[in-house]
Amino acid sequence: MPDGDPGPAPTLDQTERTTLRRKRERGSYDRPAAWAVLDEALVAHVGFVVDGTPHVLPMAHVRIGDTLYLHGAAGNAMLRELAAGTPVCVTVTLVDGIVLARAAAHHSLNYRSLVLYGAATRVDDPDEIDAASAALLDHMAPGRAGDARPPTEAERRRTLFVRVPIGEGSLKARTGAPVDDEEDLGTGIWAGVIPLSVAAGDAEPDPALAPGTPVPAYAAAYARRGGASPS
Repeated sequence: MPDGDPGPAPTLDQTERTTLRRKRERGSYDRPAAWAVLDEALVAHVGFVVDGTPHVLPMAHVRIGDTLYLHGAAGNAMLRELAAGTPVCVTVTLVDGIVLARAAAHHSLNYRSLVLYGAATRVDDPDEIDAASAALLDHMAPGRAGDARPPTEAERRRTLFVRVPIGEGSLKARTGAPVDDEEDLGTGIWAGVIPLSVAAGDAEPDPALAPGTPVPAYAAAYARRGGASPS
């Protein structure tokens, strides 16, 4: 970070459209908390409007510092719209548990959810493309970028990266037990939380691998967690 640069503000930009109104006690504008949600999630849903038609695309993403990178095929018409500066709404949701209450109306989910607003710009600098590509691999599996072959010039041309500043947005989360009405507490109906998490199975080797090729540690003992992206 350059001398004299204070870095990003500690909170996301709060605006009329990001101001939380319902269940405001579950909300936050904390920027590091937003980073943590982005870093843990593998998919972001990107919403935008083209010629009056709304679109929402699930996309792989990675955060580098205070910038979100999205990528896809250079020939993708929707991604080219984003690269042209179309306003976007990016959402990420992590589901941490199923909340089973006594009353049907009080069933819920424990979750962490992030909403960001902004506009994307195309990434043209080869060094930035390479840095985003490496960060994306390490976001998927920390350590993978050091093993994988870097993209060739032809592969760079076939791939389009866009960047979205992490600025305007808000977070919301629910944790804890069910919240039932007092008169339902003695009904004898079971209530509680079923925790959920991303669990990896055993790594499955490519049949084309040479015999005896070792499984890297990040694949043999994979665990999804936050903090995989560079800060």
